[in-house]
Amino acid sequence: MAGELSRAGPSPGGFKARLDRGGEKERQWIRPDTPSKCTWKLGKPLSASPHHHAETSPLPPLWWKCWKAGCARAVPVCSVPCCCCSLSALCAFAVAGIGLALAAAVKGYRCIIVMPEKMSMEKVDVLRALGAEIVRTPTTARFDSPESHVGVAWRLKNEIPNAHILDQYRNASNPLTHYDTTAEEILQQCDGKVDMVVATAGTGGTITGISRKLKEKCPGCKIIGVDPEGSILAEPEELNKTDKTMYEVEGIGYDFVPTVLDRSTVDQWYKSNDEESFALARMMIREEGLLCGGSSGSAMSVAVKAAKELKEGQRCVVICPDSIRNYMSKFLSDKWMIQKGFMKEEDLGNKPWWWNISIQELSLSAPLTVLPTVTCAKTVEILREKGFDQVPVVDESGVILGMVTLGNMLSSLLAGKVKPSDEVRKVIYKQFQQINLKDNLGKLSHILEIDHFALVVHEQIQYHTDGSSSKRQMVFGIVTAIDLLNFVTARERERKSN
Repeated sequence: MAGELSRAGPSPGGFKARLDRGGEKERQWIRPDTPSKCTWKLGKPLSASPHHHAETSPLPPLWWKCWKAGCARAVPVCSVPCCCCSLSALCAFAVAGIGLALAAAVKGYRCIIVMPEKMSMEKVDVLRALGAEIVRTPTTARFDSPESHVGVAWRLKNEIPNAHILDQYRNASNPLTHYDTTAEEILQQCDGKVDMVVATAGTGGTITGISRKLKEKCPGCKIIGVDPEGSILAEPEELNKTDKTMYEVEGIGYDFVPTVLDRSTVDQWYKSNDEESFALARMMIREEGLLCGGSSGSAMSVAVKAAKELKEGQRCVVICPDSIRNYMSKFLSDKWMIQKGFMKEEDLGNKPWWWNISIQELSLSAPLTVLPTVTCAKTVEILREKGFDQVPVVDESGVILGMVTLGNMLSSLLAGKVKPSDEVRKVIYKQFQQINLKDNLGKLSHILEIDHFALVVHEQIQYHTDGSSSKRQMVFGIVTAIDLLNFVTARERERKSN
C-alpha cells in the first residue's frame, strides 16, 4: 500500500528512470529498494547512534487518539503455553494506509491510497469512509513497473501539485517508531527479559526497529523473521526458492527488499504459508479470543516452531500485526477458505444431491476467446454480438493470459484510461477464479456466491524436443450462476418425473 498526501512540499531528491515498456518517456521516482544510508551499527555507543535523540513533546489529545487508532501501540493481551516456554502475543494492529487517512481527515488533507487489487474490500471501505481516494493496481505487477502501486503513486505525486509521498519503504520514521515505542513497550511489559521475538516482515519497519532496540538492551534475545512463500525477504537466498508467485496473506512480504529493512539484526528466517497462517489465525480467534488477521497467523505459525528451542521459564514474544477487521469476507469465511483450497468441503455439514457432480456434466458452449492484439472496440463489438459479458484473452498457442469484461472495458474507455483503438491487453485483469473440469459443482457454487463467473480450464501435457514435458492450462469454457441453476432445475425435473 502506498499513500500520498497533497498540500505538502515536494519530496526532495529522486532520479529519472526509463519506463519498462518502450522507454518512450521518462518518469521520476525513487526506488523503494535503494541501499540504506543509516549509520546504526550494533555495539556503537548510544552517543554515536542516530537513534539516540531527545524526547519529543506529547501529541495533542486528538492527534494522540489518531496515533493510537492508526498505529495501534502494541499491548500484551494473551499468554499461551508453548512447550516449556511462555509464548506471549502482542497485538500491534497497525495499517499504514488507515493511519495516514486518519491523520489526513484531521488535518484536512486530500489523501490518495494506491493499493494492489489483492487487498481486501474491508480496507477499501474503511479508507473511503475516512475520505481517502482509492486507486487499485494489478497484484501481479512488479514493484519497478509503472503499473505497480509504487509506480502509480509516484506518477500521481509528479502530476498533482504540492503532493508528497510518505514512502514507508524508505522513511526512517517507520523503523524509528518501533524502536522508540513498540520495542520499549515489550521491554517494559516483560520486565526487561525477552529471549525471543517473532515478527513478520513487510516494509521492514517493525522488525528493524524492534530488533535494533532489543539487540542493544537484551543482547541474548533471538530475533526470528517471518516471510511468506513467494516473497524474497528471507535470508539465506535459498529459502526463497519456490514456484509460488502469489500468496493470499496481506501486508507482509515483497518482491524487493525495502530500504528500511535491516536484515542483519534478524538471527533466523522462517518461511510461512497461507494454509498454516489462516489455520493459526482462526485458532487464535476461536481459542484465545484474539481477533487477529492472517499475518498474525503467519507469525504465530512460525512461533510455535521456533519457540521449541527455548527452555522452561524463557519468554517468546510474537508480534501480531493485523486485526480481523479487514478480512471479514476472507479467511473468516468458511466458503472463502474452501474456495481457496485451505479447507475441505467435508468440513461443512449436509450437502445437496448435486454437490459432488463434476463440472464435466454441465453442457457448456464452445469457448470464445480473443488474442491480446484485438482492439478494445472490436472486443466490445464481439461481446455484444455474441451476447457475452466476459471473454478470456489467450496467446497464439492458447495459453490463458487473463480476462476482460464488458463492464471493465466500457468503464476504462469512458474514463479515458484506454482508447477504442488500444489493444485489449491493456485492460486484462487476472483476479478471476479458475475451476477444473474434474472439480465438483459444490466448489463451483462457492465461487459463484462471490464471483459472477468462473473460467473452466483443463490441463494439457506438452512434450518438448529435448524430451521434457510441461503442463499448461487451456480454456474449456465459462460458467455462470445461470448455467448452474439451469442444470440443477433440469435434473430436479428429471428426478421428480422418475
